[in-house]
Amino acid sequence: MFDFGIIPPAMFLGMVIFMLYGFPVAFSLAAVGMFFGIIGIITGHFSEAFLQALPLRFFGIVSNDLLLAIPFFTFMGAILERCALAEDLLEGTGKLFGGIPGGLAYAVIFVGAVLGAITGTVAASVITMGVISLPIMLRYGYSPRLATGVIAASGTITQVIPPSLVLVVLADQLGRSVGDMYLGAIGPSILQVTIFILFILVMSIIRPKSMPPLPKEVRGDFNWALLVKVLMGMVPSIVLIFLVLGTIFMGLATPTEAGALGVVGAMALAAMNRRLTWPLIREAMTSTTHITSMVVMILIGSTCFSLVFQGMDGSRWIEHMLSGIPGGPVGFLIFVNIFIFVLAFFLDFFEIAFIVIPMLAPVASSLGIDLIWFGVLICVNMQTSFMHPPFGFALFYLRSIASKDVKTSDIYMGALPWVGMQLILVAIVIFWPQSVTYWLDNGPKVDPNTIKIEVPGFGGQLGLPPLGGGKDSPQIPGLTLPPLGLPGAPPPPAK
Repeated sequence: MFDFGIIPPAMFLGMVIFMLYGFPVAFSLAAVGMFFGIIGIITGHFSEAFLQALPLRFFGIVSNDLLLAIPFFTFMGAILERCALAEDLLEGTGKLFGGIPGGLAYAVIFVGAVLGAITGTVAASVITMGVISLPIMLRYGYSPRLATGVIAASGTITQVIPPSLVLVVLADQLGRSVGDMYLGAIGPSILQVTIFILFILVMSIIRPKSMPPLPKEVRGDFNWALLVKVLMGMVPSIVLIFLVLGTIFMGLATPTEAGALGVVGAMALAAMNRRLTWPLIREAMTSTTHITSMVVMILIGSTCFSLVFQGMDGSRWIEHMLSGIPGGPVGFLIFVNIFIFVLAFFLDFFEIAFIVIPMLAPVASSLGIDLIWFGVLICVNMQTSFMHPPFGFALFYLRSIASKDVKTSDIYMGALPWVGMQLILVAIVIFWPQSVTYWLDNGPKVDPNTIKIEVPGFGGQLGLPPLGGGKDSPQIPGLTLPPLGLPGAPPPPAK
C-alpha cells in the first residue's frame, strides 16, 4: 500500500478529515493540496515545478467552453421551475391516469421524466411535483410512504436523463464528448422509468388500497378536451427537448449552444404562460450564479489537490491498489460503485465528480473499460445521493413543502424501496454494458482500409513511396524523400 510513499494516502485521509470537520469543500481541497505540497517540497518528494502549472490550470477552468453549459442549463431549469409548465402536465396526466389504481403515481413518474429532460435539476422537479401532487395523493387515500417515495424518486431521475448537469461534469472530467454521454444515458433512463412503473404496477396489484383511483367527480370525463389539454402541455415540452437534445444528437449544436437554445425556449414558454417577469429572471439569475460559482470554486480546489496528489505519484498508488481487485473489470466496477455509494452519504455529486472520478478514470481506462459506460454508470449510482440520509436533498425538499401531518420517518422509510430500485439499475448497467453502448455502437461505421484518396494530376490514387525510397517504388513528380537514417547505418554520400 505504501510502495509509492505514505504522503498520497495521508493526503486522502487529510481530505476526509477536513470535510467531516465541516470546512467548505473547495477550500478544504485547496488547503490540503497546498499543505502537502509544501511538505513534499521540504522532504524532497515533490518538485515545486509542478506548482507552476497551477495558473495555467486555473485559466483552463475559467476558459473551458464545455463548462459554460452548466450556467445555461441551470438558468433554463430555474426559469421552467417557475413558468407553470409542470402544473399543466401534472393536472392533465393525473386526470388521464387517475381512473386506475396507482394512476397518480404513474402520472408523477411520467411527468418527472419529462421535467428531467427539460430542466436538468432535481430541486425543480421534486418541489414542483411535491407541491402539486402530494396533497392530492394524501387527500384521496395514498400511503404517505408511497406518495413521498414516488415523488422523490421521480425527481431524481433528472440526474440520469439528459441534459443532466452530472453528465456534463462527468464528460469534462473523463475527457469525453457530452453528446456521447447523453446518448449513453438514454438506455439507463428508459430502464429506470420502466423499473419504477413496474414497481407501481406490482404494488397496485398486491396493495391496491395504498394507491386507490381518483373519484369520478375529481378526474372528470375521459374525452377529447382532456386529451387536448395533455397534448397542449406536452407539445411545448417536446419542442424544448428537441431544441436541447435533438440539436446535440444531430450535430447541429454543441452542448453550450444547445444550452443557450434551451434558455431561449424556456423564456418563450414562460412568456406563453404569462410568467416571464423581471423578478422571475432576477431569481433565476441569482440561483444560476450561486450554483455556477460553487462548481467553479470546487473545481479550482480539486485542481490544487489533484496536481499535488499526482505529483506525489498518488495516481500510481490508486492504480496499484485497485488493479489487484479480484474479478477483473467487473470486480473493479463493483468495488467502485460500493465505494461511491458510501461516499454519497457524505459528499455532494459535484464533489464526487471533481475529487474521486479523476483518480478512478485512469484505472478504468487501463482495465479496458469504456469511459462512457463508466461515466453513465457512476451517474446512475449518484442518483442515490439524493435519496438516502444524511444528505438526501430530495428528502429535504419534500420535508420543506410537506404538511406537518407527514412524518419525517415516513419520508425516509418511503425512500428505501426506491433506493433499492436505483441500485438494481446499477447492477443491470454493470452486467449489461450494452444498455449504455448500444446507442453509441449504432452510428455509421467507416472502415479506414476502404478509404482512398484521389489527387488530380497524379494519375488517380495517391501512393507514397516507402521511407528511404526504392527503385521499384512509385514516385511523385517533384517529391523526393531522403533515406531514413537508422542507428548504425552509414551516412549518406556527400553531394
